[in-house]
Amino acid sequence: MVSVLSAPRTMGVSPSQSDGSVSLDETMSTCDSLKSPEFEYINNHDASPVSFVETKTGTCLHLSKHVEITGNICKGDVEVETIDKIVNVDKNFLDPRFYAAIDCDIYSNLRASEAKKRPSIDFMERVQKDINPSMRAILIDWLVEVAEEYRLAPDTLFLTVNYIDRYLSGNVMNRKQLQLLGIACMMIAAKYEEICALQVAEFCYITDNTYSKEEVLQMESAVLNYLKFEMTVPTTKCFLRQFIHAAQGNNKDPSLQLECLASYLTELSLLEYNMLCYAPSLIAASATFLARFILFSAEKPWNSMLGHYTHYLPSHLHDCVKALHHLCCNNHGSGLPAIKEKYSQHKYKFVAKKYCPPCVPPEFFEDPSD
Repeated sequence: MVSVLSAPRTMGVSPSQSDGSVSLDETMSTCDSLKSPEFEYINNHDASPVSFVETKTGTCLHLSKHVEITGNICKGDVEVETIDKIVNVDKNFLDPRFYAAIDCDIYSNLRASEAKKRPSIDFMERVQKDINPSMRAILIDWLVEVAEEYRLAPDTLFLTVNYIDRYLSGNVMNRKQLQLLGIACMMIAAKYEEICALQVAEFCYITDNTYSKEEVLQMESAVLNYLKFEMTVPTTKCFLRQFIHAAQGNNKDPSLQLECLASYLTELSLLEYNMLCYAPSLIAASATFLARFILFSAEKPWNSMLGHYTHYLPSHLHDCVKALHHLCCNNHGSGLPAIKEKYSQHKYKFVAKKYCPPCVPPEFFEDPSD
């Protein structure tokens, strides 16, 4: 078990608040400029300039008829004629930052970057001696509560987990220090992503002062040095924005349930150590597939539009969709309730309470014929 994983709801008065402050059950954060807890929809801008560019370019991907790009991902001068009509979902084609000629290059770069900045898929067996996947899951479940309590952006949570796993891939960790690693990685991610990041004292406080400021700063330094300050990572959330945008097509009234449900599924994947074998883009595509299946079970969840924008065929998604489906169906009795409770709220459209069919028909994974 992790040494101390005190839930935010049990916390007392924050060290950065005045003597007359109430507990964190009544006030979310000491910083008024923290992001709104409302669900982050597709067109919202991220806090940092780098994330803003990643988000916008991720949601504005299409193939130009006038550009020839070699490689496995992008092909120019090819007309795609399928039963499903492919709609240009880009809305900012006049903006030079999102010019169609570089969209494929940007997406290709994100796909290449995700491969370079992924953690080891077997670090628990190969590196770690004192911690196990269950301890990792408990830590992440607690971090979900912290992120929700302090109104941190979804990207902050995904970056935090990426930093944790990458650090654990090459450093032996004592179970008593696992929570320290978690808050240090969240502090780094918050500095990268948030408009107003929490202070060191705040992170010490949420652990019931189990760790000192010096210990948190030392761990932060250790993580940054081991990761060589390579903090820009295309997470599952980054890809999910683009894929949900493509799934919505040119609908004037996008389905907020679809976005919330896909986000719920991707956050569930964070808890499961075995999901590390799947690339973030593949998890995002599989979450989109499964969310569409749950909401619109009579329709095929994958179409030529999604294939065009994600470069994944239904057969590519089979194993990952099955793994996500298992997580979704078996999360009801889980001892890690933070994500389910989070997505059982009105602002997330109660998607965690949605009925998940017991199986996905095999024919939905058949690739379209040429």
